[in-house]
Amino acid sequence: MMGKKLYLVMRVSEETDKYMQAAINEAKKGLSEGGIPIGSVMAENGKLIGRGHNQRVQQSDPMAHAEIDCLRNAGRVKNYGDTILYSTLMPCFLCAGAVVQFGIKKVVVGESRTFAGAEQFMKDHGVEIVNLDNKECFRMMQDFIKKNPLLWNEDIGK
Repeated sequence: MMGKKLYLVMRVSEETDKYMQAAINEAKKGLSEGGIPIGSVMAENGKLIGRGHNQRVQQSDPMAHAEIDCLRNAGRVKNYGDTILYSTLMPCFLCAGAVVQFGIKKVVVGESRTFAGAEQFMKDHGVEIVNLDNKECFRMMQDFIKKNPLLWNEDIGK
């Protein structure tokens, strides 16, 4: 079993399901606009305060990742330590850097099989990572990559 990752199916709260579904809806919005299907939302004390999706293609902006778009749309937050960031895909180092910079303490991820991202970096900086290994998130990314391999490789810097 060496070298294989073990994925646990977690029982998640209704609130987590609600916010991850909102992130999935953002990913679908990005896809419908001709972009990459990655979505993100931010919650604070049980209230949705920001949402966003990857808009690198739509805006021709290499910084327009879903989590960055979500943070921009949330606006100024007095204490990010009280927020939870939800993303359909494990954040990359750019987005993980923003998580660490602003002191976000918890990130809930749809899946990381498609892209391992910066999980260890965030953990090393005290961020709790909850990986849902959500089948819809995984299937959405796999379908996109199969149809758009060059765009996917551009997005992850390959």
